[in-house]
Amino acid sequence: MKRPSQATFWRRRIVALAALGGIAYLLVAGVRSVSEDGGGIVLSRAELRREALDAHPARLVIEASGDLLIHSPVWERAQALAGGSGYDFAPLFAAIKPYVAGADLALCHVETPMTPAPPTSYPIFNTPPALAAGVAKTGWDACDTASNHSLDQGQEGIDATGRALDRAGVEHTGSFPSPSAQRHDVVMERVRGVRIAFIAYTTDTNGIPLPHPWSVNIASARRILADARRAVKRHADAVIVNLHWGGEIVPEYQSEPSSGQLALVRKLAASPDVTAIVGQGPHCVQPIERVRGKFVVFSEGNLISNQSPLAGLPASSQDGLIALLHLRVSGHGARVTRVDYVPVFVRQPDYTVEPVGPALRSGALDAATARASYERTVSVAGRGHGVEPIPRRLG
Repeated sequence: MKRPSQATFWRRRIVALAALGGIAYLLVAGVRSVSEDGGGIVLSRAELRREALDAHPARLVIEASGDLLIHSPVWERAQALAGGSGYDFAPLFAAIKPYVAGADLALCHVETPMTPAPPTSYPIFNTPPALAAGVAKTGWDACDTASNHSLDQGQEGIDATGRALDRAGVEHTGSFPSPSAQRHDVVMERVRGVRIAFIAYTTDTNGIPLPHPWSVNIASARRILADARRAVKRHADAVIVNLHWGGEIVPEYQSEPSSGQLALVRKLAASPDVTAIVGQGPHCVQPIERVRGKFVVFSEGNLISNQSPLAGLPASSQDGLIALLHLRVSGHGARVTRVDYVPVFVRQPDYTVEPVGPALRSGALDAATARASYERTVSVAGRGHGVEPIPRRLG
């Protein structure tokens, strides 16, 4: 039998180590090169990672959810839950925590700025910074802070929001305190060392001018594609793009994607650097579709807000969904293989976010309310071709 070369021997040893010990060692341990006869063959760390992922593709779940839109009744409820001293938002999300904390990577959208000043509601929001602690307790790892309300409290609102999330240990992107912060990619290293870049943008800021060019990421195909390319060059295995759709691109409460949404998504989905696209903004659920082979969650709707028919708004404004993107990463790249989603409903007057299926079974929602919300969400988000609600049918 022909004796294998040193390079072949080491390649086989590397694959064996991955099989026995998991590929996390290979991805993180810092093995950088293998040479033959003093340098004839050199395997870079990136090549080792690709070989390991080819032998053992990584599979993980990424959670993405809708607007945290903190109207005064919501923060007043959080104040009551804290006993009148401070604010406790975590109980409002307790019912959905299993889906958030159970994901390998959980992403949220902070719609409104958080500063220590007295809280305010629509149309110029200011949210108690305690929301950041609630985000962390629920299990979110990173949040998008780019929205049409990002500038409601000016640059100080952006800076204070970032400080609140930093104190809570939650990564964030989309609005920034400096040019260098804007250039810093949020790359989350998660299961088996897979590196996921999270980049976020808003289409507008309700007409409020940017204090600085770097204050908030404004969506454009050229900008997003350049940022995705940069993330890949910095060795991200997957790039998740979050788009907050403002009123300049789609009317509020419109359940079908607008021509502007479709045009931007088609440009992004055509890029090999973009793995998937998630979004929110119209305050209602929009479809989950494949565009040029990539999964796009056009809008997850509201996760929490005071919007409802009682406020003179469509019933769909009380609905939302939690998207669960199933990601497969091999040496040949990353792709989302399917998207499951959990229909959710904001129960009033206690503003608890309820997953509709479990809430029906437990009695947290009455049957008529649960079934109507589920049907509204599923009829828009869709099912089949890699997209399914959880549960698939209400009992």
